[in-house]
Amino acid sequence: MTKDVLVSVNGLQIARQNEDAEPIEIITAGDYYKKNDKHYIIYDEVVEGFDGTTRNIIKLQDDCMDITKRGVTNVHMVFEKNKKNVTCYQTPFGSLILGINAKKINITEEENDIFIDVDYALELNYTHLADCKIKVAVQSREAGDFHISS
Repeated sequence: MTKDVLVSVNGLQIARQNEDAEPIEIITAGDYYKKNDKHYIIYDEVVEGFDGTTRNIIKLQDDCMDITKRGVTNVHMVFEKNKKNVTCYQTPFGSLILGINAKKINITEEENDIFIDVDYALELNYTHLADCKIKVAVQSREAGDFHISS
């Protein structure tokens, strides 16, 4: 994997059964490196309606994904299979308490790609809000055709 990568983040929140869920997707350039058997993916995200950006750092190890956001929004989310993690999510509108309980974490590493697939339950202020999915695809920019699923 090269330092220069393309990152696709695809998220889906299902708040109620039989309710249409709107997927959210961003594709952006980023940086990748591996240190002490941990993968790091770094990219900046623009938040509509606000000046500035949010720096995202994804750290992968075994069956765990950490996402740290700094900037317009600030949060450190930890996704560990079958473990609930609670964090404070700071937004321009105020702070929220998030609970994250990952049900599935699949991390697939190939020569020029990393695919992450996570299913998790999301709580807001200690109340179940939604069942969510997040897929992250990271590909070396030199690899050619960018694809988002493994």
